[in-house]
Amino acid sequence: MLKKPSIQKVILKTLLNKGVSPIDSIKKDVKKTIINSYEADNEAGYAISRSIKNLLSDGLVEAFNSDRNQYLRLTKEGKQKLNNIALECESSLVSTSWDGYWRIILLDISEERKSEREALRYLLKKAGFICIKNSVWISMYPYEHLFTNIKNDLNLTTEMMILVTDKIDKETEKEFFKICK
Repeated sequence: MLKKPSIQKVILKTLLNKGVSPIDSIKKDVKKTIINSYEADNEAGYAISRSIKNLLSDGLVEAFNSDRNQYLRLTKEGKQKLNNIALECESSLVSTSWDGYWRIILLDISEERKSEREALRYLLKKAGFICIKNSVWISMYPYEHLFTNIKNDLNLTTEMMILVTDKIDKETEKEFFKICK
């Protein structure tokens, strides 16, 4: 038997693509994606409604009401959750063969934004970055686009720098491989 898809993941991905969207539209789109995994149409409908309720209570989506519809929108926490999902997903792993470029991320996030700093550190570790000096992270893997998106989403204009280079000094390279092992 096939594993049922995570409805919450499908909802989050749908909202990422659509921005603000009516709940009825979200339910219809999600149902098209998951319907083959459920015995009955009403079982899928219940599961989608329950997932939306859980996403709302977890703060991953927020709801807005108008005269005619109720709308959903992804929150900042929801975007972070999607980034975590992208890193954990086997099918979305980037190449693990080195292309000759180093990815260096410099972080300087204030104490007031500690939860964002901790979330970023977690994501950096999941992406294979190594912390070689306080807030300096280095990787051989091409995750710079993911972290550029995170930088934009969290509005880290001056607190995060992303560098891609083909050269680092020999001592830094030795330290990187020493820590890697």
